[in-house]
Amino acid sequence: MKTAILSKISLLSLIILSLIALDAQAQSFSQFLSQLFSLPDSLRPALVDSFMNANNQLPLIEGDTAAHFIYNNPANSVAIPGDFNDWNPNSDPMSGVSGTDFHYRSKEFEADARLDYKFVLNGSNWILDPYNSHTCYGGFGPNSELAMPQYIYPLEILYYPEIPHGAIEDTVFYSQNLNNSRTVKIYLPPDYAVSTTAYPYIIFHDGLEYLSLANANNTLDYCIHHQLIVPIIAVFVPPVNRTQEYATTQQDAFTAFIISELIPYLDAQYRTIASPASRATLGPSYGGNIALHLGIVHPEVISLLAPQSPYVEPEALDTLTNGQMQNLNFYIDAGTYEPFILNPVEEDLIPALQARGYPYQYNVYHEGHSWGNWKAHIDNALIRFFPGPAANAQPQPALPKKTGLLQSYPNPFNERTNIIFELPAASTISLDLFNTEGQLIERLLDGFFPQGYNSTDFARDNLASGLYFLKLETTTELRVQKMLLLK
Repeated sequence: MKTAILSKISLLSLIILSLIALDAQAQSFSQFLSQLFSLPDSLRPALVDSFMNANNQLPLIEGDTAAHFIYNNPANSVAIPGDFNDWNPNSDPMSGVSGTDFHYRSKEFEADARLDYKFVLNGSNWILDPYNSHTCYGGFGPNSELAMPQYIYPLEILYYPEIPHGAIEDTVFYSQNLNNSRTVKIYLPPDYAVSTTAYPYIIFHDGLEYLSLANANNTLDYCIHHQLIVPIIAVFVPPVNRTQEYATTQQDAFTAFIISELIPYLDAQYRTIASPASRATLGPSYGGNIALHLGIVHPEVISLLAPQSPYVEPEALDTLTNGQMQNLNFYIDAGTYEPFILNPVEEDLIPALQARGYPYQYNVYHEGHSWGNWKAHIDNALIRFFPGPAANAQPQPALPKKTGLLQSYPNPFNERTNIIFELPAASTISLDLFNTEGQLIERLLDGFFPQGYNSTDFARDNLASGLYFLKLETTTELRVQKMLLLK
């Protein structure tokens, strides 16, 4: 009799649990938690499994502003450092649920916010969110990426095989002022080889990162093709000693390198417009500081200044406030999740420009101090300084009519490549990597993706050189593409 009663109780519990599970996708997160905590510990794992099966792409976003971070693996503690807490591993601990490995934390963000984050397990193990297939690469490797519902993905950074592409030349440049060498990459617009035109140009600081992390060459191709900007030359200059060259002991020598060595070389070797009003300079953070410094100190050489999330040195502010008025033009942007940048910009730099009547454009985004922020707004600076006939009407690529796995770019590649796929309708997809023997190497993506063009960066240090195959599979279609790794 006792066994029969226990069996009936267990059966009733399973029926109740099954009914709850069937409603998992219709529940709010708070309702799910209420039901979870109402169950005995022994029944909680089954409900968690049901929830995880129903929500295979996390964080879970409700409405326009709520984001629920989830981790469902054994851990004594889980925290979420990211743009929203200055990457403090102790600021946002997750709550655990007894009887399960389920951890959660709910946060509110602006409807158009885009933020980088990671998980920290047991106080020291930093990992990507295993349930989020969206990543954003930065100077220290990939981060998980949270994009809220009204965030607009920067389609201009994607590679479109059907449009003309500029050429990139490399030159190893020795600086007498700095007594060192660096590889400078120079982007020439698609019509450069067949034209006799002279071109304006822009110098990118942290230049190689603007190519590898921000896809600036794709943005240039896109904006030129759609006549958002006139054709321009772009010069990508990396630092050798970044902090010293951009902000401290080697700043004067670096300035002399740009002004008296690099710019004369560019004007001699390429068809450039040798005028300060046709030269721009752009950079992020300390790179934004040197972009400001170059124009403020040498307005007779370069007058279009585009600092992104800039550190602003006191000397620059003093010159802008008290020095002679110069023919300078500014594009500035910053993120609300980088207060150490935002506050000086809004309290010091912008008021200084306003007080003197300098022309400027200032944009603020709900983002942090990251390449995910900077890469999305290069086009704004380009359009301000080099507007084309269509600058007031930015086109968007037509929505794809069929499922496609486009050629990764670059291909072949030796460090990283960008994988792009197109979906005619929102769909659950998987993206797998195989070797030439048909063995599965890794599942790269697995989840629900929106209609349109989607992309993911790919970089793996543990793969040998050779040919690999990408397989994109939706619920109804399958596509395969080749990818060649050369180390």
